[in-house]
Amino acid sequence: MHLTRFTDYSIRVLIFLAAKGEERSTIHEIAETFNISRNHLMKIVQALSQKQYVTAIRGKNGGLLLTRDPATIVLGELVREMEHDMALVECFHSDNACTITPACRLQSILKDALSAFLDELDSYTLADLLGNQQPQLAQLMRIPTVSA
Repeated sequence: MHLTRFTDYSIRVLIFLAAKGEERSTIHEIAETFNISRNHLMKIVQALSQKQYVTAIRGKNGGLLLTRDPATIVLGELVREMEHDMALVECFHSDNACTITPACRLQSILKDALSAFLDELDSYTLADLLGNQQPQLAQLMRIPTVSA
């Protein structure tokens, strides 16, 4: 299974926002942190916003915030929503032209493997990705820590 960059970057955006906490983030700072094209990142943020993972606030004091608590963002659900094509091989497609499909077990085996992969991701949340590493992640992403 290979996740697209779109999904990979979606996860990174959510990690960034979760590590930053209640402070708003900008597309510019996330793009700089991960060396991602701002245009590509805008498409990702738009998709995350439409799927209600992030809130985008426009204006002078605008920015991005997580819409939900990181503990409620299930990774398997996120991957299912962000991946547009989960077809691992040709026989997953409706226009399958493989001549051995009627007798081949590859499709059913790969369906089971994909299901197991997604089921495993379903057992983790965004909060699990942060764990007790949130301070180190914030440091690596150059997010200033807020002093209490």
